Amino acid sequence: MKYLVIGLGNIGAEYAATRHNIGFMVLDALALGASNTFFEQDRHAFRAEMKHAGRQLVLIKPTTYMNLSGKAVRYWMEQEKVPLDRILVITDDLSLPTGKIRVRAKGSAGGHNGLRHIEEVLNTQEYARLRFGVGDDFAKGRQVEYVLGKFNEKEIPEVEIGILKSADAVKSFVTRGIALTMTEFNK
Repeated sequence: MKYLVIGLGNIGAEYAATRHNIGFMVLDALALGASNTFFEQDRHAFRAEMKHAGRQLVLIKPTTYMNLSGKAVRYWMEQEKVPLDRILVITDDLSLPTGKIRVRAKGSAGGHNGLRHIEEVLNTQEYARLRFGVGDDFAKGRQVEYVLGKFNEKEIPEVEIGILKSADAVKSFVTRGIALTMTEFNK
């Protein structure tokens, strides 16, 4: 069985390790934990493949920038022939405390431009997503600056734990399904 796991973020050194790129960081951790798994630039994304418990995971880090993420998602769904119920999108979430994760079977974009574009392109909100909390410690009108900023030293331990937990949630999603993954990881 093949699954498509999309980590949202922006390409470029200036965006590396920023809150908005937590999706990329989770995929990097997944790839690091799998032997012979390396990202290579491909059409609309950096792409890697790995296996877990007999399942094939295609890991995608879109190169379309956050606001056009749907273009990469649709392309790779069609290219890999992966149905909607076997995709998982990993994204940052301002409404969750830093490092906290929330897995959902479907839902709204919640003001997230990457999710909004995916919904527009796929014409549905019916896809699984893993939301990774990045907190909301910013002054009014400073949201963009905040999400494009790096985690501070105090947040790093929570982020590292959250990344490992997210990688485990991805593995659970592909082996046990969305319902059991939600039950285990949304505690």
